[in-house]
Amino acid sequence: MSSKEIETLLVRAEHVLARLEAILPGSASPPDWNAADAFLWRRRHGRACLQPVPMPSVIRLRDLRNIDEQKARIERNTRQFLAGRHANNVLLTGARGSGKSSLVKALLNEYAGEGLRVIEIDKADLGDLPEVMELVAGRLERFILFCDDLSFEEGEIAYKALKSALDGSVSGLADNVLIYATSNRRHLMPEYHDENRQARHADGEIHPAEAVEEKISLSERFGLWLSFYPFGQDEYLEIAAHWLKVFGVSEAYLPQARQEALQWALMRGSRSGRVAWQFARDFAGRAD
Repeated sequence: MSSKEIETLLVRAEHVLARLEAILPGSASPPDWNAADAFLWRRRHGRACLQPVPMPSVIRLRDLRNIDEQKARIERNTRQFLAGRHANNVLLTGARGSGKSSLVKALLNEYAGEGLRVIEIDKADLGDLPEVMELVAGRLERFILFCDDLSFEEGEIAYKALKSALDGSVSGLADNVLIYATSNRRHLMPEYHDENRQARHADGEIHPAEAVEEKISLSERFGLWLSFYPFGQDEYLEIAAHWLKVFGVSEAYLPQARQEALQWALMRGSRSGRVAWQFARDFAGRAD
């Protein structure tokens, strides 16, 4: 083979390798950490990246009403974390629309100036937690890895990655990382009535009690549990009135808004904080 033929073959090989590199998944590159205070972990076509969120939610801690105890406990835990002291991973569970996710977003708005950063990661990407922690390890900022609406169905294996990250892995979490997760149910894995029957062993399980323990052990790995409960009528109306004021509605309209807020909740079948916020937006828009 002549030198020219060898050179042509090498050029073609380089082209093939370049195309393979574009297809094969690679390690994520560090983002521009100054671009935002919040980031989304995204994996597309096998490639992962931390995507900056230039306009995160603007909700504030003082906007979250009737969850004062939960707010105080998670805020204290977050301040300990920012000060470099011991702090716990947090699981926020309970009624939908009660402010679980909003509370984490509000913490970012309150403490971003003190070095707090939030990285939201989807349940399907929990296997990437070690890669995420490699990117943030050693940085001066303090990172909350945020898993929203977390729950697992039978047969899903992503919960094992989360268990290892919480406290089951040799490496564990980086010193500047905590995991905050929200869920509508306390136990993140489904439990079935059959599991309580002493005489029946599903799928040939010889030790059913151990199988049940496996399902609830993930929740127990969160050091701080915060429970959220449905709001009563007075609490719902208070939240709606607060948001009406935030949206600039005159107090002269509040008596009319009260009755409409009750009708709105009745149609939605819920008196949650989210429903109150949605009503206030609708009423404020019509008032304009």
